[in-house]
Amino acid sequence: MQKLNIQLIVGIFVIIGIASFTYLAVNLAGVSFTQQQGYTLIARFDSISGLQAGAVVEAAGVRIGTVSAVELDPINYKAIVSLRINQEVPVQEDAIASIRTQGIIGEKFIKISPGGFEELLTDGMVISETEDAISIEELVSKYIFTAE
Repeated sequence: MQKLNIQLIVGIFVIIGIASFTYLAVNLAGVSFTQQQGYTLIARFDSISGLQAGAVVEAAGVRIGTVSAVELDPINYKAIVSLRINQEVPVQEDAIASIRTQGIIGEKFIKISPGGFEELLTDGMVISETEDAISIEELVSKYIFTAE
């Protein structure tokens, strides 16, 4: 009877540990099992240089959405990025979508800079003003070869 109680307590402790680890892993990965309420905007870039689906979309340093998909336009060879924006966040028609890096070698994210127009983008519309990702390798090579 004593051995059964110890085994039961250890079993419960192991199950709690596995559940805690699973919860932590899912939260750190940023996985969501529910559809985020909001609307989708499209942005086209010449180079996204490492931006992936699931990346953060920010405005003024505040998370306002996520990158829901990244595709290649086979005709124009441009990256088509779908952004899922929170419903309560308006994006002006002349807003600028820029690909930025968190820190020097951090993950890529999209920064939305507000525009001045009163017209707002709605579901499925395209952000016309975009800034591509800055490639550190290109900057270094330009500096090295132009310094001579």
